[in-house]
Amino acid sequence: MQKLVLIRHGESVWNHENRFTGWTDVDLYADGCEQAKCAGQLLKKQGFTFDAGYASVLKRSIKTLHILLEELDHLWIPVIKSWRLNERFYGALQGLNKQEIINKYGIEQVQKWRRDPNEDPPPITKEDDRYPGHDIRYKNLTEVELPLTENLKQTMDRVLPLWNNEIVPVLKNKQKIIICAHGNSLRALVKYLDKLTDEDVTKLEIPTATPLVYELDDELNRLRHYYLQ
Repeated sequence: MQKLVLIRHGESVWNHENRFTGWTDVDLYADGCEQAKCAGQLLKKQGFTFDAGYASVLKRSIKTLHILLEELDHLWIPVIKSWRLNERFYGALQGLNKQEIINKYGIEQVQKWRRDPNEDPPPITKEDDRYPGHDIRYKNLTEVELPLTENLKQTMDRVLPLWNNEIVPVLKNKQKIIICAHGNSLRALVKYLDKLTDEDVTKLEIPTATPLVYELDDELNRLRHYYLQ
């Protein structure tokens, strides 16, 4: 049996302000740092160790993993950062207050943007400051890989190559892995691991900084999963 730990980053500044974040590189809120520390302490108390970690290229993911690994005295392990683990790109919604958007468009439409796997948020243009093509960390991405908007299915389509090509071989080599990512990139991965339907995934909530443990068989099929308490 193999164990895999997934964890969403701690509360960010924009989580606290109830704003759509996406690929905007927002820092952790003070409470988010404390959440990450508590997650590390919980993992240590329950005897978890890791051979490698994975994070997105966004600081709220990177910092959460760093704080957590510091609590485990695991800062020495390799951490692989990949844009494929970034949060879903929320297009023109990024930076906007969620309640104000609900007031403007209605809860039903906003829930479709947030949860429907095939619903695209309003796109930005390439001239928009939020376009990732302006950011040096994405300089090696193709134009097709640089989103103007993104639905959950598209998020899943970019997460799974990292899973299949890089993470699966490491897990099959019996290495212990922790993945620190975002609500929607983890939702995409959970959808795949748990074979969830589109309807199921719309109801899926992933809390911040709470370790989600997967127990997998030798072929990496899920045996069970549970949140550490």
